[in-house]
Amino acid sequence: MSTPPLHQQTSSPGAAGRRAKLTRNQRPAWLVPAIAVAAVVVGAALAALVGFSTALWAVFAAVLFLVAAPLAVTAVEGRRKGADSLTTYLVHTAFVLAVIPLVSVIWTVLANGVPGLTSNLLLTSMNGVTGATDNAAAAGETPVLGGAYHAIVGTVSITFWATLMSVPIGLLTAIYLVEYSQGGWLGRAITFFVDVMTGIPSIVAGLFAAALFGLILGPSTRFGFVAAVALTVLMIPTVVKNTEEMLKIVPNELREASYALGVRKWRTITKVVIPTAISGIASGVTLAIARVIGETAPLLVTAGFATAINWNSFSGWMTTLPTFIYYQIMTPTSPTNPDPSAQRAWAAALILILIVMLLNLVARLVARAFAPRTAGR
Repeated sequence: MSTPPLHQQTSSPGAAGRRAKLTRNQRPAWLVPAIAVAAVVVGAALAALVGFSTALWAVFAAVLFLVAAPLAVTAVEGRRKGADSLTTYLVHTAFVLAVIPLVSVIWTVLANGVPGLTSNLLLTSMNGVTGATDNAAAAGETPVLGGAYHAIVGTVSITFWATLMSVPIGLLTAIYLVEYSQGGWLGRAITFFVDVMTGIPSIVAGLFAAALFGLILGPSTRFGFVAAVALTVLMIPTVVKNTEEMLKIVPNELREASYALGVRKWRTITKVVIPTAISGIASGVTLAIARVIGETAPLLVTAGFATAINWNSFSGWMTTLPTFIYYQIMTPTSPTNPDPSAQRAWAAALILILIVMLLNLVARLVARAFAPRTAGR
């Protein structure tokens, strides 16, 4: 008996019936988009009834869609598909909710900061800027004078000293925990205190540094290095945890191969373990810097506030970008015309965001540059 051609098989009534049976319980492609459009329209109507606002409209539309879409999918395809669609929509909604604040912050800072990002802001300080200066700028008689150059210098200087202190301490501590502690009591104690330090409020670190130098040099001691010590207290736990995790993922076979060749432990660590993990270590250090560069509270009690440029981190008050922003908003140069101060604050906030974004980009480039080479690379 000969087999009928393929086109006759697919066009037979039996094949058409099987195909219809397979697709009978599948939702049409237009169903979910139609529900989304209906949710937007009904959400707008409900928002208009209670006082229209874009945020309220979005909330009503999202709630209506999250309720109606899974119910419609359940009615057509069954409870399992409905539950799966509900989970999918909730995950997408959570993603949107997480992205909206980030996009909103970046957009707000860009919209308010770009107009004030001038050469005057980048190359001058607030030394000599008075309320009369800002009054004249607000009246349109002069451009906005005064800048954040001294704050940029203070941010770079304090962060440099904090990094110089925290990275060696954090790196050596992590090496001890992974390579030498062997689960001993000292290693467990260090791990406990590192975990505790990870969660301490930043103002506590600032008070610690202020009290420490107050005992040594007298009360009300404020200069850049004191702030660097406060940031070091905040950076060390981050560096330790990141470095510890990177050292743990180095294969033990590499260590054993080095020991089998008679290489000493310290040389194995410096020549085998650290070079293998250097990509993650460098990335973790960069992210730790990005974490502390925007701290405000510890700097208020350790570095003080200055209007002029101070290049000496060991003498005199220093200003950083976060404290500059704080004082420009809270105590404007001209209380009657705060707009010039607000413009400087937004521009400084934009500079701070750009610095953090640059550090994250550097972390990615460093991680890629020092990543272990594989056979295919």
